[in-house]
Amino acid sequence: MKLLAPGVWRLDQFPGPFVNCYLAGDVLIDAGTRGDRGRILKDLGDRALSLVTLTHVHPDHQGLAAELCRKRGILLACHAGDVAAMEGRAPMNEGQADNVVTRFATRLWAGPPHPVGRVLQEGDEVGGFRVIHAPGHARGAVIYFRESDRVAICGDVIRNMSFLTTLAGIKEPPGFLTYDPAENRRSIRRLAALNPALILPGHGPEVTDMAAFKRFVDQLPG
Repeated sequence: MKLLAPGVWRLDQFPGPFVNCYLAGDVLIDAGTRGDRGRILKDLGDRALSLVTLTHVHPDHQGLAAELCRKRGILLACHAGDVAAMEGRAPMNEGQADNVVTRFATRLWAGPPHPVGRVLQEGDEVGGFRVIHAPGHARGAVIYFRESDRVAICGDVIRNMSFLTTLAGIKEPPGFLTYDPAENRRSIRRLAALNPALILPGHGPEVTDMAAFKRFVDQLPG
């Protein structure tokens, strides 16, 4: 695992950070895809976990959540807006359920439904981070923000890589996988308003160049 900030690690992935899972103390933030089982279990080893919490309920972020919660006897947390999707009562990609990429990703990557034991709301605290509702990519998408050092774990509000080349670069999430791109841009601006010092996205390496992030935000449409 790579230590990114005090008490915050990114789980390993070869050849690089493509689908990110973070450990904040004893809280796992995001659970990869079903296919990430080997690398996640290897990295976690026998570490004690108190909670699995999600930035949003999409197949590449909830894949191992049910298994970890069952085996560890711990609760699963996500925002109220994504509870129905996590529990199998709504599609994971709202408004994009019939997209061929969504169907493929769900079939290949998604883990099974699981009861949400802790329903998150704006302002809740998880592992020393404040929950900030940031919808657009998913109805229940959140940012986890730590005031003390301004670390933001943002899920797919932004990404820091090209899915075609895997090269680093700050981008919006793909429009065809985002139920409301305009709402997500408002969430990106909300992220910027936090004045983060370090951004840990769901895909790609950590964002440390805040001037580049500001330029990206400034050129967003709308």
